[in-house]
Amino acid sequence: MSDSNTTHFTNPSTFILLGIPGLETAYAWISIPFCCTYTISVLGNFTILFIVKRETSLHKPMYYFLCMLAITDLVLSTSTLPKTLSIFWFNSREIDFSACLTQMFFIHCFLAIESGIFVAMALDRYVAICHPLRHSTILTNSVVAKIGLAVLLRSGMLTLPFIYIGSRWPYCTTNIIPHTHCEYIAVVRLACGDIRISSYYGLFAVFFVTGLDVFFISVSYTQILRAVFRLPTKDARLKTFGTCGSHLFAILAFYIPALFSFLTQRFGQNVSLHFRILIGNVYLLVPPMLNPIIYGVKTRQIRDRLLQLFSRKWA
Repeated sequence: MSDSNTTHFTNPSTFILLGIPGLETAYAWISIPFCCTYTISVLGNFTILFIVKRETSLHKPMYYFLCMLAITDLVLSTSTLPKTLSIFWFNSREIDFSACLTQMFFIHCFLAIESGIFVAMALDRYVAICHPLRHSTILTNSVVAKIGLAVLLRSGMLTLPFIYIGSRWPYCTTNIIPHTHCEYIAVVRLACGDIRISSYYGLFAVFFVTGLDVFFISVSYTQILRAVFRLPTKDARLKTFGTCGSHLFAILAFYIPALFSFLTQRFGQNVSLHFRILIGNVYLLVPPMLNPIIYGVKTRQIRDRLLQLFSRKWA
């Protein structure tokens, strides 16, 4: 075996992102929905942040959590898509070793943050619907801030070992990553030696965060639905059920593609590589686009403020 094939990159200066192997001729077409999705995501999330900041009547726990979600979605989509588009448009495949680890941290940390915010929003809806008279006393501004800090600390502490392990491995034979971004398992597979500790920790982190958060979300919405069916009028039940249904759709749109991508990256060797990579981009791009629509446009208070803003401009 030649020396070039056995060189150990104990601290490689750069990785090479292949993009989507096998679909190189379609990059121009693939970039169109990617770019449109990102544009909608940025505009939608910045609009929510602007309206909530501008309108003091929206300075309430529900909208604080919504702003946290908007910031998280902006970071998630921005951490990957600009580099992905540079691969599609300019064939810019190189990424610094430190930049790759930073990107990996932001992806996994803010995925965990988004999951935690969904739990916080489910808790807010549970208190608002099941204990409406106590909502303002239970979810005070200080409690909301503590929940946000707890979500941030949990995500950071769970994600930092990913980066530490990734930075410590020696990398051999190649520094080429068959992906559009520095996905954890795609990077770890380039390492020499026994990577079982990385794989086991990845499984633990994902199932700990997802399992725990999905459990609390399920409990919250089960109690919410029980309260909905006890509402006195059919119109009130339909309205509340419609709102909860759209929120559940947003939650499922986040968890299902993310779990599918995670499992196929590890166990889906029979699934084509380009399909796995596309799904790996979907769960980072589609929820940040959907969340401002589902939680923002479909929320009457935000929709009314948005319409007022446009009506003043055109008046």
